[in-house]
Amino acid sequence: MGNLDLVTIIIIAANVIISYKGFGDYAFFDRYKFTVGGVQRGEKVRMFSSGFLHVDTQHLLFNMLTLYFFAAPVIDYVAPLGFIIIYIVSLAAGSLLSLYFHKNEYHYSAVGASGAVTGILYAAILLQPGMKLMMFFIPIPIPAYLFGIGYLMYSIYGMKNRVGNIGHDAHFGGAIGGFAATLILAPYLFQTNLLMIGLLLIPIILLFILKKMGKI
Repeated sequence: MGNLDLVTIIIIAANVIISYKGFGDYAFFDRYKFTVGGVQRGEKVRMFSSGFLHVDTQHLLFNMLTLYFFAAPVIDYVAPLGFIIIYIVSLAAGSLLSLYFHKNEYHYSAVGASGAVTGILYAAILLQPGMKLMMFFIPIPIPAYLFGIGYLMYSIYGMKNRVGNIGHDAHFGGAIGGFAATLILAPYLFQTNLLMIGLLLIPIILLFILKKMGKI
């Protein structure tokens, strides 16, 4: 983890340049952020452009550091083109799930690469489920697949209880996008990691069951 490929540098640079433009130009920020009302008016570009805007430097730094750490394992398995596909699909899936859950909230808005980055994170976990992750607040290595499942379960909790000013639905949608795109690009995983696919699918199925039951 942590090696910088050219495609990773380009994506990070695009996020930094566009985010800093938004920091100093509110009209630009407002024009390209994700808003339910804007998308419903036909401004579909917001579903993608919002993924390159951030609220502040801390928000940008956190997303880019996460991308930096997990981009290399994905590129190693699916090549740069596959990485770009997973990133874009995850970004779109994050926006789509946000739109699905907030379609009646005309003024709901969001920005950030979190959906795309979570998709890359989930892709890395699916491709290398045996890798260990260590969180700042848990100084013990955690199997990647347990982290992935736990992260999405927390996202469900966050969506249900509106925890913090965080787009939990975008994170979850990005994970779904990364999960699906990775399986399409690396179908051999159905033979080598079928059990892991099933485990990582559990929180995704749970989310839609809870939605159907009206619990979220």
